[in-house]
Amino acid sequence: MSLLETTLIALGLAMDCFAVSVASGICFPTMGPRIAFRMALFFGGFQLAMAVIGWTAGFLLLPWIESFDHWLAFALLSAVGGRMIYESRKDETNRSYDPSRFPVLIALSVATSIDALAVGVGISVLGEPIPVAASVIGSASFIMTVAGVLLGKRFGHIFEKKFEIAGGLILIGIGLKILIEHLT
Repeated sequence: MSLLETTLIALGLAMDCFAVSVASGICFPTMGPRIAFRMALFFGGFQLAMAVIGWTAGFLLLPWIESFDHWLAFALLSAVGGRMIYESRKDETNRSYDPSRFPVLIALSVATSIDALAVGVGISVLGEPIPVAASVIGSASFIMTVAGVLLGKRFGHIFEKKFEIAGGLILIGIGLKILIEHLT
């Protein structure tokens, strides 16, 4: 997997973090840099950790799934991307959460990083090493979270759903590319 593909996957995964941080910036326009940094640290850290956990689980299962690993990678990336697109279409009228509270921050971190677990499994299925991929995934999520809070404070109500759709389409496209490469 090239660095470009890894970066695109990382950006696709970071769209959930971005969407949540945009929503946080909209709901809490007085959110300061300290809270934005804390959110970014949690989101990026959880994305990195979940990718590693998924990779480890997938690596342990690899001997049993080698014959259909490309289909599995395609299915996982498509499912994650499809879910992101589906979730972007939901109406979010209840935004009463406070992302500066620790329990809420943990819940949001887990919720936004579940997709990284599935992607980690996909990366292991491809036989790729995890250190660089997990670092890129965590870093992209960190950066996109900070950017999301800042954008949310200014323009979030305009772009929020579009970013989540773009992330889903990127993941589906990469899954399709993996499938086509293995079938041809």
